[in-house]
Amino acid sequence: MKQRPLNIVAIGLISFAVIISSAILSDGYKYKFTSQETIATTGLAEKEFRSDLANWSVSFRRKAMSRTQGFAQLKKDAQRVKEYLISKGFKSEELIFSSIEADKSYLERREENKYGNYNYTQVFDGYNLSQSIGIETSNIELVEQTSREITELINEEIEINSSTPSYFYSKLEDLKIALIADATANATNRAKNIAEKSNSRLGALRQASMGVFQITGKNSSEEFSWGGVYNTTDINKKASITVKLQFGIN
Repeated sequence: MKQRPLNIVAIGLISFAVIISSAILSDGYKYKFTSQETIATTGLAEKEFRSDLANWSVSFRRKAMSRTQGFAQLKKDAQRVKEYLISKGFKSEELIFSSIEADKSYLERREENKYGNYNYTQVFDGYNLSQSIGIETSNIELVEQTSREITELINEEIEINSSTPSYFYSKLEDLKIALIADATANATNRAKNIAEKSNSRLGALRQASMGVFQITGKNSSEEFSWGGVYNTTDINKKASITVKLQFGIN
C-alpha cells in the first residue's frame, strides 16, 4: 500500500515528460517547416551599346602559267589594294598582309580508246595565287563604307573579294559585370515585393545562379541560344543577362 503514492508520482513525471517532448517536437517541426519556405525569382538586365572595334579582310588572286609571273602580278595587285585603302583613310599599320598562297591547277582530260572506254588524265593548267589583307581598326564607319566600295578595283582587273566585317566591343567585360549587378538588383526587388504582398519578411540569400550572356543586334529578331549568342555582324547591339536568386522567408 505504501508503493501507491510512488506510482502516482511516476505516472505524473512520465506524463509531464511526454508533454514536454511533444512541445519540443512540435517546435522543431515548425522550425523545420518554415526554414524550408523560400522565394525564387529571376532578374533581367539589358543594355544597348555600339561596337568600337572592327575586323575586316579582303583577298585578291591571280592565275598564271608561271609561278614567277604570278608572284609579280600579285605583288602589283597588293600594292594597288594598299594604296586604295590608305587613300580611303586607313593607316598603314592597320593593314596586315598574309603570306602568298600558290597552288597548282589541273584540268581533267577525257579520251576514248578504241574499245570505247575512257581514259582520264590531268593536265597542268597554271598556278592559282592568292593573298589577303586583315584590317583591325576603331574607325567603324570607315570599314562599313569601304567594305561596300572596294569592289571598284574590279574595274582595274583586280580579282578582289571583300569579307563581311565583324564588329566587337572592347569593354565587354565591364559591361557584363554591370549587367550582372543590375540583374541581381532586379531579382532582389522582385523577391522583396513578393514577400511584402504575402505578409512575410525576406530572409537570407540561399542560392544564386547566372544565366547565359547574350549579345544580339539592336533591332534584330535573333533567338537566344542555351550556349549564348554573340552577334558580330551588327554595329549597334543589345546585351542581356539573367540572374536567378533564392531567398528564405521569415
